[in-house]
Amino acid sequence: MANKDFWINRNVFVTGCTGFLGSYLVQELLNRGANVTGLIRDWVADSKLISEGYDKKINIVKGSLEDLQLLERIMGEYEIEIVFHIAAQAIVGIANRNPLSTFKANIEGTWNVLEACRRTPTIKQVIVASSDKAYGDQEKLPYDETMPLQGKHPYDVSKSCTDLLAQAYYQTYRLPVCITRCGNLYGGGDLNFNRIIPQTIQSILHGKAPEIRSDGTFIRDYFYVEDAVFAYLLLVENMEDGKIYGEAFNFSNEIQLTVLELVHQILTLMSSELKPVILNQGQHEIKHQYLSAEKARKLLNWTPKYSLEEGLYKTIQWYKAYFKK
Repeated sequence: MANKDFWINRNVFVTGCTGFLGSYLVQELLNRGANVTGLIRDWVADSKLISEGYDKKINIVKGSLEDLQLLERIMGEYEIEIVFHIAAQAIVGIANRNPLSTFKANIEGTWNVLEACRRTPTIKQVIVASSDKAYGDQEKLPYDETMPLQGKHPYDVSKSCTDLLAQAYYQTYRLPVCITRCGNLYGGGDLNFNRIIPQTIQSILHGKAPEIRSDGTFIRDYFYVEDAVFAYLLLVENMEDGKIYGEAFNFSNEIQLTVLELVHQILTLMSSELKPVILNQGQHEIKHQYLSAEKARKLLNWTPKYSLEEGLYKTIQWYKAYFKK
């Protein structure tokens, strides 16, 4: 059960607060009475955080993860107790084109956050966002937390490194850190229209046939953003007794779905007669990926609130309102 009182007046620092997950996380932290400080590198006017006015309710520091001194100053001056490190360059295509800026943001950014946490005596809990991509390509499915991290391409490698750095800071310095590995997040407010779900909904709303970059057979894990937020908060609440420090947790609906099946489900929910176009251009992407969330179910008593259909329905409603504007 979620502990609503846990968050009242807690000093929380969120990296990536204008991002897709970050905006939802900040909203829920405010709902629960936390004092939130957010790091913002780029001002994204369309971000849910800004467009819905949550930026007016938190402390905002402008700067980047590559600035260790800034991170230390934030944690010291705002007496931060809980850190959610979710900022990342998260687009696979951009990572393939710009590996160095992706490595700087995702790897150097993570070691800076962890080092600033290590040097800040008020820190009680740290969450580092890894990804299902950190596992790389595995023979055995579904992926569980005991599997090695073996990313092969720039984004996947950056997430394997992020994950291993967090583990190293626990093993060596006993930093009170846990790691999240989620599937592909989706929901209203995701403005990266090269991702399959927002791109498909956008195409259908504009009367265009949705395009599938791969051959349509890739299996992925799709995880609704509000479920991710509840999972992150529940994880922190479960860290209080110190028994799960250093642990990684998969969070997933545990549904196996091909990209083509997903697109057909969106077409059905939107009552569309359009037919998807398969481009067969997917490169440097893992073919089949889905996660086991058994550990989270057992140790955290966690279950997702939303089915895929419910999540997609809420997502479609959000984009309909967004494109009306």
